[in-house]
Amino acid sequence: MLRSLDRRPVTGGKEDPRVTELRTAVARLRRELAAHPAEFTDRAIAEDELAALAAMTTHGTPELPRLRRSLLLIAGSIGSVSALATGLSQVRTAVDLFGEQPRN
Repeated sequence: MLRSLDRRPVTGGKEDPRVTELRTAVARLRRELAAHPAEFTDRAIAEDELAALAAMTTHGTPELPRLRRSLLLIAGSIGSVSALATGLSQVRTAVDLFGEQPRN
């Protein structure tokens, strides 16, 4: 049975909305990257890191240093592909949700 990458079965428990947002943003960027016709040198790196981010969203709350590392690798890999800029920005925004709360 195939399941969409950005959907999880309902288990009755509450899921962290940050994880949901990250999963959605990652799934969207993965689809955009898969549909992008041009090949570029670091495409495989971006695909691998997006897969790693997707996997992190299935196991509770991801660790912030690992999220930021993946984001950096993805940005470095596809940062010059303007057609993917919006999707990349959405992933960055979702990763930023895991950041430390600002001090008052």
